[in-house]
Amino acid sequence: MPASAAPLPAVRIAPETPDDADAVEALVLDAFGSGRFAKTAERLRERARKVAGFSAWLDGRLVGSVRLWAVTIGEADALFLGPIAVARDIRGEGLGADLVAACVDEARRQGVAGVLLVGDAPYFSRFGFGMAESAVMPGPADPRRVLWLPIRHAEAAGPVRPA
Repeated sequence: MPASAAPLPAVRIAPETPDDADAVEALVLDAFGSGRFAKTAERLRERARKVAGFSAWLDGRLVGSVRLWAVTIGEADALFLGPIAVARDIRGEGLGADLVAACVDEARRQGVAGVLLVGDAPYFSRFGFGMAESAVMPGPADPRRVLWLPIRHAEAAGPVRPA
């Protein structure tokens, strides 16, 4: 693994706490801008229950965040991953991958059907995500970016709803 892709040794990833909320919101806004509020993924997260979140800290500064949200796909209980935000000055250092791995571990621990997300297939395929061709998002989404990581169910089939 190249040194630039190695995890940052001084970064601490911990479960998100209520005290992290303002810093997480600021980091996500910096990473995605206000345009994120128009996206289907954001609409889904607004109505879903947050199941877990992970915060990454470097020298007392929040530098990364990711959350998991409760959804159903058809009749199956699943988790919706996102957004993943990493501070601009440390992007490309492997922190995003560490945050995704924390979510995958949590989803396996919970024993859900799988994890759904909207993202870049080449990036997420290394974690086992593939296209979720039978998942029906509740609004416009590029079907090539709707991805599924199977845990108990091989595929995600049916309408995606907040839980």
